[in-house]
This record gives sequence, structure tokens and C-alpha cells, in this order.
Amino acid sequence: MKWLLVAVIVAATTVGEVLQAIGMKRHGEVHDFHPTALGRLVAAIARNRFIMASVFCSAISFFAFVKLVSIADLSFAVPATAASFVLETILAKYVLREHVGWLRWTGASLVAGGVGLLSL
Repeated sequence: MKWLLVAVIVAATTVGEVLQAIGMKRHGEVHDFHPTALGRLVAAIARNRFIMASVFCSAISFFAFVKLVSIADLSFAVPATAASFVLETILAKYVLREHVGWLRWTGASLVAGGVGLLSL
């Protein structure tokens, strides 16, 4: 059950964050932080289907994490769900077409190694 919840968390977090990146790239950079401009920003983001899907995925991830920490130690839950960092790096490279340098690949590899140690 623990590893099933980890898989749900990792998948939902990864998909949610990629959707959030897509949504914000389509929206554009935020320059104005005046209260009225922030109101317009919230309204525009609320109409962005990628952002709304991201919020839904984040909710799934949150509730699965709540369940996970109710049945497993936090010292297991947090490092195990870090596998999302590895998947996000891969999707950033191949879906979002971002440049991922060797230092980021090294970091993602180290995270993957740490998650692998948890499974022993």
C-alpha cells in the first residue's frame, strides 16, 4: 500500500507541475504585482485549463500524501516521493523542451539513487 501511494503521489505531482509550467508559459511572465493586477492575474489563471488541471493533480497528491504519512514514517514518505524530481527533470527535457545541463542530470541521478536505497 505504501508504494502504491508513493506512485500516486509521484505521478500526480509530476503531471501537475508539468501542467502548471505549460499553463504559465502560455499565460506569460507576471510583471505587475499591484493588488488590482493580481486580481486580474487570478481571474486569468482560473480560466487556464492547464492550471486548473494542475490544481486538481495537486489535490490528489496532497490527499495521497496525507494517507501515506498516516501509515508510514515521514522519514520514508518524503524521500520516496522525491522520485517526482527525477520524472519532472525528464519531462522538462523532452516535453517542455527545456535545456537540462549535466549538473541537473547529476542531481536527478543522485535523487534516484536515494529513492532506490529506500526500497531496500
